[in-house]
Amino acid sequence: MTPPSPRRRWTAFGRPGPSTIRNLGDTLRQESAGAGFLLAGAVVALIWANSPWGGAYTALAETVVGPRAWHLDLTVADWATDGLLTVFFFVVGLELKREMVVGQLRRLATAIVPVVAATGGMALPALIYWLVNTLRGSQAMSGWAIPVATDIAFAVAVLSAFGRGLPSALRAFLLTLAVADDLLGIVVIAVFYSGGVSVAWLAGSLGAVAVYLLLVRRRRPWAWALFALALAAWYCMHRSGIHSTIAGVLLGFATPARPTPSQGQRSTPRTDHYEHWWRPISAGLAVPVFALFAAGVHLSPADLRAAALDPAAQGVVAGLIVGKPLGIFLTTFALVALTRAALDPAVRWPDIAAVGCVGGIGFTVSLLIGELAFAAASPHEAAVKAAILFGSLGAAAIGAVLLAVRARWHRRHRDLAWEAAEAVDEGDIDLAVAPDDE
Repeated sequence: MTPPSPRRRWTAFGRPGPSTIRNLGDTLRQESAGAGFLLAGAVVALIWANSPWGGAYTALAETVVGPRAWHLDLTVADWATDGLLTVFFFVVGLELKREMVVGQLRRLATAIVPVVAATGGMALPALIYWLVNTLRGSQAMSGWAIPVATDIAFAVAVLSAFGRGLPSALRAFLLTLAVADDLLGIVVIAVFYSGGVSVAWLAGSLGAVAVYLLLVRRRRPWAWALFALALAAWYCMHRSGIHSTIAGVLLGFATPARPTPSQGQRSTPRTDHYEHWWRPISAGLAVPVFALFAAGVHLSPADLRAAALDPAAQGVVAGLIVGKPLGIFLTTFALVALTRAALDPAVRWPDIAAVGCVGGIGFTVSLLIGELAFAAASPHEAAVKAAILFGSLGAAAIGAVLLAVRARWHRRHRDLAWEAAEAVDEGDIDLAVAPDDE
């Protein structure tokens, strides 16, 4: 008699198969998925921080993890911002490198436009903050740099969620603008809000990036060596006093965007290969966790009242919602009108206006500058945090509406072009040109 076969135990969450993992990776590589995860993390953070369990949120965010001897005794929130977000900046660096070598930004006349726009988008918000506080007779001038920053993660998320159908050149414009904005913002922090930069540690980080640049061009680079060099570049940048996420941008720029001679011309460029592997980690882990710990601002009725009356808070809101869009748009317009610089043919001026509004999302770096400008005992500290949140949300809402309108216009324009082309192919429209004498 054949013994009965043992019953298979049913498990709710079994080990996923290769096809499941592949489908999950493909889903996370879609921009809409990454934007959705980031926005979800931000909403959860806001609700959690302002709920009866807000104390648990604060305790978790302020939990210190890491060895003190190596200066890595960071809070969980710091690890999310300085550590995990480096993965996102690495992916951004890869995308920008590809655009600069073989994409929309390969022409200097086109690439220079978003870089110069970033400077205008920083100067005008600072000027507006100064004017508001001067007219109010406020002494809170140390916060002038708070509205100059653009939060690249949130800005790209809004563009991905509401700008489907916009020209790809517009995404390259925003990426370049936001990265240039972040780099200039880090310079502002290093010059005006820090005790200085360690040249030795900065040289160590740049040295690690240089060795990475040499090894990544090999036919089959050692993955463990590249990863170790990336960690070394990040650690040295962290110790230098400069925001450690800049190491991610530099590593992305150091990755070849064309097949190297050792690879062969038919090989996949390293930028495409690494982006394929790291984008799901960025979209599914790094960015949502960052949003979870960056967006959890506690807002009490007293904080909101203080923000409405505080001149520093008013300057921040005006700088983000008014100064950023005007600075980006006017600088771009002046550059194109007065020089040989040019926009991509697919991009229109209303598109630049919409992206300028999205540039007013200054969440993470603005919060960082706010903490450096106003200590916890300052009467402006709570009001400025509330102003950063509402200014960024206002810029995001206005930008989202304008992006959706422009995306609808571009989709309709393309549909009409396709219909006209099909009509010509079918002979419904005669394109013959009449003689001049007729």
